[in-house]
Amino acid sequence: MAYRSLLALGALDAAGYSLIVPVIPEIAGATGAGPATIGLLVATFPAGMIAGFWLAGRAVTRHGVRPVMLAALSLIALGSLGFVVAESLPVYFAARLVMGLGSAGLWLGVTFDTLARWPGQEYECMSRVLAAYSIGGLAGPALGAVGGVALPFTLYLALVLVAFALVLALERPAGAATFAPDRAALRSRGFRVAAFAAMFAYLVLGLMEGALPLHLAEHLSQAEIGALYVGLALIVAAGAAAAGSRRPRSMVRASVVLAVTGIAVAGAVSSVPLWIPALGLAALGVGVGATGALGLLVEAVDVGRIVTAMVVFSQAGIAGYLLGPLTGGAAAETLGYAALALVPAAFGGAVLAAMTAGPTPIQASTSGQVRPARRS
Repeated sequence: MAYRSLLALGALDAAGYSLIVPVIPEIAGATGAGPATIGLLVATFPAGMIAGFWLAGRAVTRHGVRPVMLAALSLIALGSLGFVVAESLPVYFAARLVMGLGSAGLWLGVTFDTLARWPGQEYECMSRVLAAYSIGGLAGPALGAVGGVALPFTLYLALVLVAFALVLALERPAGAATFAPDRAALRSRGFRVAAFAAMFAYLVLGLMEGALPLHLAEHLSQAEIGALYVGLALIVAAGAAAAGSRRPRSMVRASVVLAVTGIAVAGAVSSVPLWIPALGLAALGVGVGATGALGLLVEAVDVGRIVTAMVVFSQAGIAGYLLGPLTGGAAAETLGYAALALVPAAFGGAVLAAMTAGPTPIQASTSGQVRPARRS
């Protein structure tokens, strides 16, 4: 029961990321915002997450997981309400910032509760959590495609209110692992490679969700964009789940090739039949890359002292999600959508260079290995 609840909470969190994607053309049309401004609006959510990770990391060690998740859900509900009751771009910016703060707390709550319940099985369990986040991406575009701005966020707010019951029903597991901060982990090369790989994977996701929807709107309606992103979320989920049984370094390398190729084609063409397979490649790259990056982290850092490393790793990933729409929106507005490929190509090349610089030390977990997970 606990595992299913955690997966459901992860899916709900992810829906908040992608909910805005089909709504972007509606916001742009109502406010007159261009690609750069819309990129900033999308980036406001991860900006809130970066600050939220630091706050939630401290709160988890002091107060435990449940209070952090309840506070996180409260912030997400408040931010969603801003889109329901207001029709103002400044309010939208503030609302997405608050939602980002809450999302950070929910992610860390789900992560640390998962690590505590299944010690020694971290990589496999977290690959499933990432898959749940990807599946949650299905709900976001589906809700966003119902039309307008207020209605999608009203429906999401209703789901958030239901989630309070899931958190309250979670019981502390017997013999749960404890976590401690350790800044020394940040100095290891293995951690830095893992964080950089996470930044790349989520940068590509940010490009897909923040920079490309206006390009897609040239030939697709709001509902069609929503349907497309539902399909892409399925591909991300499949990639994330499948990567959990494979070597993390191989998955990160594959992520770079798939994502750069997909974004390059999607930005260069203006054809729906070509957009679909191109974005499918990019989505697969995001899924395998996110799981691969997490695997590198678990290999490099002792899980019992992973708090600081997990906070900074999460911040790096969301920094990539923030940079995606910022850099992509600026590139599209100044050079055209064909220039989007320059962004993942530069970051992806740097990730591959970092991975080939030397061997990565492995320190898999408190038990010394990553074992297949058994759900309870």
